Amino acid sequence: MPHIIVKLWPGNSPQQKSELAQRITRDVMDVLTCGEKSVSVAFEEISDDDWKKNVYEPDIVNQPDKLYKKPGYTM
Repeated sequence: MPHIIVKLWPGNSPQQKSELAQRITRDVMDVLTCGEKSVSVAFEEISDDDWKKNVYEPDIVNQPDKLYKKPGYTM
């Protein structure tokens, strides 16, 4: 049962989100050896102005033990 939440800036089309969700689903199925019915993907759009407060600090800076891919930027 992985449920993946992708946090991103607004502006991506529904088609881009659908394509990304399909690719994430395929990779999750391959790596975790689970069926498609087990995987769900959601998108949470966060504005540029709120990124630091709502994503960067709580999810990246304050939870380094949960981070498996660090960003190449700092704020």
